[in-house]
Amino acid sequence: MANENFVDYVKICCRTGAGGPGSTHFHRDRLTAKGGPDGGDGGRGGHIILRGNEQMWTLLPLKYKKHVIAKPGGHGGSAHKTGAQGEDIVLEVPLGTIAKDAETGEYLFEIVEHEEEIILLSGGRGGKGNANFKSSTHQTPRFAQPGEPGKMEWKILELKVLADVGLVGFPNAGKSTLLSSISAAKPKIGAYPFTTLVPNLGIVSYRDNRSFIMADIPGIIENAHQGKGLGIRFLKHIERNSALLFMVPADADHIGDEYRTLLRELELYNPELLDKPRLLAVSKEDLIDDELKEMIQEDLPNDIEVIYFSAVAQKGLLELKDRLWALMNA
Repeated sequence: MANENFVDYVKICCRTGAGGPGSTHFHRDRLTAKGGPDGGDGGRGGHIILRGNEQMWTLLPLKYKKHVIAKPGGHGGSAHKTGAQGEDIVLEVPLGTIAKDAETGEYLFEIVEHEEEIILLSGGRGGKGNANFKSSTHQTPRFAQPGEPGKMEWKILELKVLADVGLVGFPNAGKSTLLSSISAAKPKIGAYPFTTLVPNLGIVSYRDNRSFIMADIPGIIENAHQGKGLGIRFLKHIERNSALLFMVPADADHIGDEYRTLLRELELYNPELLDKPRLLAVSKEDLIDDELKEMIQEDLPNDIEVIYFSAVAQKGLLELKDRLWALMNA
């Protein structure tokens, strides 16, 4: 994913079509001079609809589309003809897109399946024609309903990345290096904090032609839940991962403390994240020898499975994938 192409938040003004007015018409032909009412109903105004597209991974197509306007419904006609429906506007979005009301922040719905369609904002109803108002006491109604006006509301669309495994770690933990080593993804890699500024997705090949999706989430720092660093902007993506791979480099001062800090940030952001299956991976194994590994062992937490690997030296990667596969399918 190129940094400039990944967009996970847009705010758009939605304006739906007004319903068409009903018709006030009376039947007339060469044999009927004064027929009864036969005015048809107006057509409904166009909806604004979200449709899931599994081929999309960003909200970029909507970034510059600030106003979305649907067409109004057609007028009712004679002979009980209903007016044409206003053309709907269908916005294709990636799976994992959440719709919210911009004014209240209210959660509306989430798109989770390919080609799933949900109405974001409905068009106005068409007005009833005068044929609907005929009765035994009122044979010739000379009125019809106007169409219901369309709506204009601001909506927020947020994308939460869908992945099987999410990589959780401080900047420079080696997350991007791991992803580039075991998938075809090519995230930006550098020896400085916040090299990764957007989530990167990679398809990881596994045994027997199986595969799973891994997401490299931009590095968390202490107090990220309060918005520090890249903060809440990317913590939300972790919510959509099936399992979490915590990564701490072997050259960290205190591996156990770093892991507990990461865990605390997730808990403070959303306690439900702690219910996800997780694994602790100590990266950069090539930097330590067996003696140092024994010393590190004393600092490791006892409440989580730990595995060592080196993406650069290609050590422990198959075992890591085995553990992750077992974790996802437990």
